[in-house]
Amino acid sequence: MQDLTAFILAGGKSSRMGENKAFLMLDGRRLIDHAIRQARSAADDIFIVGPKEIFGAFGRIVPDLHPDCGPLGGIHAALDRARTDFSLILALDTPFITQKLLTHLTAAAKHSQAIVTVPRVRGRFQPLCALYRNEFAKIADAALKRGERKVDALFTPEITQVIEEDSLASAGFSAEMFDNLNSPEDFARAEKLCARPVHPYPA
Repeated sequence: MQDLTAFILAGGKSSRMGENKAFLMLDGRRLIDHAIRQARSAADDIFIVGPKEIFGAFGRIVPDLHPDCGPLGGIHAALDRARTDFSLILALDTPFITQKLLTHLTAAAKHSQAIVTVPRVRGRFQPLCALYRNEFAKIADAALKRGERKVDALFTPEITQVIEEDSLASAGFSAEMFDNLNSPEDFARAEKLCARPVHPYPA
């Protein structure tokens, strides 16, 4: 889509996994490959926010302007680079996000004046599967300069369209699609899901 850029946040540390989880194999693909496939299903223009020495071979890189500031720093770096009306921010470690879900979220964002369109499942925002207008870059930059790191705190009602879990369920989307792989136990559960005869979340 010409008015959308997709960004994969890949710069996070993953010490609990014993290695960089970007290169862990799940369902025949590395996690970074899953993320790239998701991004390409939603946008023609995609970037990876992370170290060039690690991810340079996988695509165009956006350097982190606020290193070691967590997801908010990555979101700010992405939006600072974006030249389209909307930016889709994706996590490296949510392999069950589907094209249909991203299409659903993108349509909701484009029919709203909100600066952020973000799902909320199990009572928690999902800022790494969300649509942002470029105006959020200034909000994120100001927060980072104040020493703030929490993305959710910036999702005020005035700027945010929240897609609630019941709305997602009505559209056929499960909360489990947002599961991220933060530990060996998470990864083992994901492997069991992928081993089922019918894949739980087909693309």
